[in-house]
Amino acid sequence: MKDEHNCTVDLFVIGGGINGVGIARDAAGRGLDVILCEKEDLAEGTSSRSGKLIHGGLRYLEYFEFRLVSEALKERDVLLRSAPHIIWPLRFVLLLGEGKRPSWFIRLGLFLYDHIGGNQTLPNTTTRKLSPLKEGLKRQFKTAYEYSDCWVDDSRLVILSAMDAYEKGAKILPRTRCDEVTRSAGGYWRVVTTDQQGRQTIFRSRAVVNAAGPWINDVNERVLKFASKRRVRLVKGSHLVAKKFWQGDHAYLLQNPDKRVIFVNPYLDDLCLIGTTDVSYAGNPEDVAIDAHETKYLLETLSRYFDDPPCESDILHAFSGVRPLFDDDSNNPSAVTRDYELELDSVSGMTPLLNIYGGKITTFRELSQHAMEKLKPFFPAMKPNWTVNATLPGGDMGRDVGVFIKKVEKAYPWLPCSLVHHYVRLYGTRLFVLLEGAQATADLGEHFGGLLYAREAEYLIRHEWALTSEDILERRTKHGLFLTNEQKQKFAQWVLVKQPSLPASNDSAMSC
Repeated sequence: MKDEHNCTVDLFVIGGGINGVGIARDAAGRGLDVILCEKEDLAEGTSSRSGKLIHGGLRYLEYFEFRLVSEALKERDVLLRSAPHIIWPLRFVLLLGEGKRPSWFIRLGLFLYDHIGGNQTLPNTTTRKLSPLKEGLKRQFKTAYEYSDCWVDDSRLVILSAMDAYEKGAKILPRTRCDEVTRSAGGYWRVVTTDQQGRQTIFRSRAVVNAAGPWINDVNERVLKFASKRRVRLVKGSHLVAKKFWQGDHAYLLQNPDKRVIFVNPYLDDLCLIGTTDVSYAGNPEDVAIDAHETKYLLETLSRYFDDPPCESDILHAFSGVRPLFDDDSNNPSAVTRDYELELDSVSGMTPLLNIYGGKITTFRELSQHAMEKLKPFFPAMKPNWTVNATLPGGDMGRDVGVFIKKVEKAYPWLPCSLVHHYVRLYGTRLFVLLEGAQATADLGEHFGGLLYAREAEYLIRHEWALTSEDILERRTKHGLFLTNEQKQKFAQWVLVKQPSLPASNDSAMSC
């Protein structure tokens, strides 16, 4: 049965990845009425399966993507200011000797990287003398360049952007499929959705944004019946997770003989993240998975540089994502542009449709701002650009995370140090909401293993649209990497029982 919802909004966004939530956030902050729907959980697709970096893209200089790199470096600093709890600086050691790029060429690229983004806050490139034994490197590697970029908790960036959109008035509808979108009389779109209970709802919207990522072509053809000349090209990127095998808190950038580069980054204190691959992909994005060839490729890269790197039996976890890159007809998946394209279609100056092609997580805020500038002629009264100086939820803690940690330790002297750091790094100032009324560890509720307590899970269900154990263990946190299968099963049972009894403060039920 269809519910003809008496609800008219300004903007309907399809897709709950980083670009979709970014646009919903920007639009809501300008005073527009916004609905966002996502067929699965927020960040369940590409946006939680990235290399977890906020970076300019050093290697894109090789393809003369100077504007993209410059804008990405500027955005890196903007995002670092907006969310210091989930984004932080990281130094990368770029080893010399195994790639096909001469040292002078690399140094020139790094010089450009240090200066092309204008006034940057991170340290510039330096030359580093290596200690092979300490770092586990092969003896021939004695010198490297060290440069700066940033780490990000990618899925939390999506969730926090969705929270900000919600707090500015947007309606966020996860696990809601968009079935039909048609132009109707009166200058409105007619949008039909189906939620997880099978209930269909019909909305009216003045504008529609298709930010479905890897599914953008499918949404255009099946849902919108829109014949676009533009396409996305799907490129699979896979990563391995293993125990960290070197000393220090720096990352590595490794050159391969095929001129590709591999990142080896510290991950969650004592783990490391190894990737990525670049493989053209033609399958269903939902079925993407790492294959044996990719695993071998990544491990062989490590063996070129390190004496005792992880082997296949040391792999703790692996994941793959499909990057929806704007198709620029490049033959090499690694050379496909990481830039974005915005396609606007309207009829007689009404019912605009904006398709979002490509992009990268670093430039999501700028992409969102450009999207709203494209739509401004249809909403002349909307407020001006605002996100460049805004913080994301929990990010109003100041740039010095150490100072904030001391503040939390003083406020909760009973809280173990490991939990202080965990809560600060995921929730920032929102940890005060999570811990409200707690006076002892016992107040955190049932302990499921690792750093996971019931109170945190309840917070995520109430405030961050978490519905299943996977939503909590894999996206809103990474607790799943540190629990046994038995502990995961116990937690899943707890969620099944507990979730229906916890009314969410950000309930997705419509109230237009």
